[in-house]
Amino acid sequence: MFATLSDRITDSFKNLKGKGRLTDADIDTTIGEIRRALLDADVALPAVRAFTSQVREKARGAELSAALNPGQQIIKIVNDELIQILGGSTRELHFAKSGPTVIMLAGLQGAGKTTLAGKLGKWLREAGHTPLLVASDLQRPNAVMQLQVIGEQAGVPVWAPEPGNGVGNPVEVARSGLATAKSRLHDVVIVDTAGRLGVDEEMMQQAIDIRDAVNPDEILFVLDAMIGQDAVHTAEAFRDGVGFTGVVLSKLDGDARGGAALSVRTVTGVPVLFASTGEKLGDFERFHADRMASRILDMGDVLTLIEQAEKAFDEGEVEKMAEKLGRGEFTLDDFLKQLGQLRRMGSMKKMLGMLPGMGQLRDQLDNFDDREVDRIEAIVRSMTPAERANVKILNGSRRSRIARGSGTTVTEVNGLVERFLQAKTMMESMARGGPSMGGVPGMGGMPGMGNMPGMGKKARGRQAPQKKRPKGKSGNPAKRARQEAEMERKLRAKAEEAAKPKAKGSSFGLGKQTAQASQFEVPEGLEKFLKK
Repeated sequence: MFATLSDRITDSFKNLKGKGRLTDADIDTTIGEIRRALLDADVALPAVRAFTSQVREKARGAELSAALNPGQQIIKIVNDELIQILGGSTRELHFAKSGPTVIMLAGLQGAGKTTLAGKLGKWLREAGHTPLLVASDLQRPNAVMQLQVIGEQAGVPVWAPEPGNGVGNPVEVARSGLATAKSRLHDVVIVDTAGRLGVDEEMMQQAIDIRDAVNPDEILFVLDAMIGQDAVHTAEAFRDGVGFTGVVLSKLDGDARGGAALSVRTVTGVPVLFASTGEKLGDFERFHADRMASRILDMGDVLTLIEQAEKAFDEGEVEKMAEKLGRGEFTLDDFLKQLGQLRRMGSMKKMLGMLPGMGQLRDQLDNFDDREVDRIEAIVRSMTPAERANVKILNGSRRSRIARGSGTTVTEVNGLVERFLQAKTMMESMARGGPSMGGVPGMGGMPGMGNMPGMGKKARGRQAPQKKRPKGKSGNPAKRARQEAEMERKLRAKAEEAAKPKAKGSSFGLGKQTAQASQFEVPEGLEKFLKK
């Protein structure tokens, strides 16, 4: 969502590089570019004025730092002010001291309240709570059925005594839902309420009646992050009418300019608690202002990436994988397991976007297709168990069969095998004491991640010198394997020949002849020492 804003803000810093001292003109020019970028991103004017005035004041009054040059100081000031405009420190949910905690969702129709109710329920369930979803949206067609389907997918029970579609009293449903939660010992109740296409008195009054009936501990306003400044006006109307304690940004993965996300905290004074970053139920995360500011300034969001990795990767599997890497036994079957764990983290494109500096590779990242990962998996699954265990046996005919079975080309199969062997060497080196990310071995060198299909050509630069192949060995993996086997057989035969006992006296020219005791004159009484 913040791609355009991020590019324009980072571009405004380029003119500051190499300057030993910043003049007032440099500061005014940079802040002017940032101001235009914020206005183009549809950020509310009061928020833009507050942001630029704070940056200008701190930039002119900043003392020179020994660790940062003037340009870096401006970047730090902008980062600090972005954190403040996005909400500052992260606030936790307020849970009731006794009885179930009641969370009420409010917002316009189409903002994604029903889907977000399932996401929030799943998030709370994974955190150890026992939530109950209450279907109080009885106006929108099939809203009750949608919540029941989403609840089943999220593994969260749903209280839906009325069919909806204009039938039933939403206030009574909310009240009975709270009573049911108490009797069934649920510790959290999430009430999904009806929305309208616009703010009106009937909508506000219904939300107020539900609020008074269940006395919620948290009222979360679900804000569509794609509708610009109009979302801020809607938030103000809800704040003055129903009141809310927190904001949830939905559709944060869209391609809109993102002005609502940067404006709502300044205009309403209410913090953003959660963000919905995709269509799947797992695309839901806590909103951290500092991490979002880092994304906007193209500094990445490694902390969120590590948290997702810790959730997706099983500790026992990680330990087993580390042991196999240390012994040099990593195979394509192990690669499939790691690929499955990476899939549980979410979109590969989204994960790559969390890495620092990926704004410089925006075009390659936009062209990256997650279906390329499916193609890699298809290639590996088209191999036999023996081929996965030892890719060196893959000759030309085998690679052709794998390409036909996976719907790819032989070139793609060769590329995957080559990257796997290179990454395997690197991962084994990392397992013997190299770096890892978040305690997950191989995150810095997953097979196929070094130059994944769709990410453009290989980076041109200085490469480590490759070891020369011993003279006489073939470049064909299958033929080279046969040569190595033949060489091993010859060496074994030589070793066995050398280990055979030699006949006594062979050094004196007797060869294989055997000396008999009767051929010698032996003193009497010593014959017994010559007997076998």
